[in-house]
Amino acid sequence: MANKNPNTEPLLRSIEDKKQKAKQKVESTIKEMIKQKEKINFNSVSAKSGVSKPFLYKYSEIRSRIEILRNQEEKLDSPNQVKRNMTEDSKVVIIASLRKKVKHLEEENKKLKDQLKVDWAEIYKDIN
Repeated sequence: MANKNPNTEPLLRSIEDKKQKAKQKVESTIKEMIKQKEKINFNSVSAKSGVSKPFLYKYSEIRSRIEILRNQEEKLDSPNQVKRNMTEDSKVVIIASLRKKVKHLEEENKKLKDQLKVDWAEIYKDIN
């Protein structure tokens, strides 16, 4: 004889607990991936957390979080682009520094040449 009023409460509670644990696992995985500066997308989060991709797409809060993070990463400059920009900015600073140094050395050179003329003149006087 079948039970006409089965007690499904423990089963439903178990399903809800499992869902919450999976959500927490996904959340901690995303946080860790952000710390490690890893690429965040559905494939990577699914692989790292051990949760299926359909699960990630099913829950709108998880889905929107991954989409936002993925879009933010796409807008960021790649490391090569950042390096290129830093290089261009660095070149400007280096050139300015070198120009200043050249000007200083030219002034010092002129002073030394003038001093050399004075010294040679004194030596010439002593000879005569």
